[in-house]
Amino acid sequence: MKKRIRYLLLAIIFLIGMLSGCAGKSQTEESSGKIKIVATDYAPYDFARNVAGNAAEVSMLLSPGEEAHSYEPTPRDMIKIQDCDVFVYTGGESEEWVTDILKEIDHKITVVKLMDCVDLYEEETVEGMEAEEHHHEEETEEYDEHVWTAPANAIRITKVLGEEFAKADPTYKSVYEENSEAYVQQLTELDQAFWDVVDHAKRKTLVFGDRFPLRYFVEEYGLSYYAAFPGCASDTEPSAKTVAFLIDEVKKEQIPVVLHIELSNQAMTNTICEDTGAKNREFHSCHNITKEQFEEGLSYLDFMWDNVKVLKEALN
Repeated sequence: MKKRIRYLLLAIIFLIGMLSGCAGKSQTEESSGKIKIVATDYAPYDFARNVAGNAAEVSMLLSPGEEAHSYEPTPRDMIKIQDCDVFVYTGGESEEWVTDILKEIDHKITVVKLMDCVDLYEEETVEGMEAEEHHHEEETEEYDEHVWTAPANAIRITKVLGEEFAKADPTYKSVYEENSEAYVQQLTELDQAFWDVVDHAKRKTLVFGDRFPLRYFVEEYGLSYYAAFPGCASDTEPSAKTVAFLIDEVKKEQIPVVLHIELSNQAMTNTICEDTGAKNREFHSCHNITKEQFEEGLSYLDFMWDNVKVLKEALN
């Protein structure tokens, strides 16, 4: 995997950030008295803002609509990490750059890695899927990084965030604890809704004419799946063999719905649907959202409740 940033420039960038940091702060930032929480992309950002509420300033590095897997931090992003009190990120291959940035920070900040909060699954390639090529000098275990896609994992992550925010900012400990408990309750209701759908479903198989970043979701609810690509695949142009395989599976198992993830061009899903008569539906992985959705304040819960409806349609 190619390097995401020019690591040799990190020390210079952070030096510039430290020298200009105070001058670059607004009066609002200086007088707010709130800790700064920085998250890499949408899922950790949304969990963090639900736990923090109004007690902290929460920001996201990834721009809405930007491809998460090809994101590269800008010098401004690096300075934001340097200046924050709490940094929340997912981990995994897509965020290898984080390790080098954290090494350069000259003071202690609280760091929460989502992949450390849950039990991990290795990346897998199921039948019919086009395998992703990895370019590592040595063979290493690759863990699926989309840990937030199972509400049960979101609950675990939320509890950790509540504990870590309280340690970083004891003044608002009770706020973080109350917000964490309230959000866990909402996530628990969501989790039960998914279980209700699965327990009453006619089938247990999903088909994605797209990348598949939902390993933790299907493992949690005991579902099987077919998909064109793994969740972090850089390629989105499937071979004729892959298309034919998915079309055959949809016909053979009489799958009523073929799914795609957010921000997808839907080309392959449309092809499969046209050939099989299946319906095309979006299943949101909550990896990123559009600018319009971000400005509307749509949340992980909003998208996942939509997924409950889609799952019911897909499994019946």
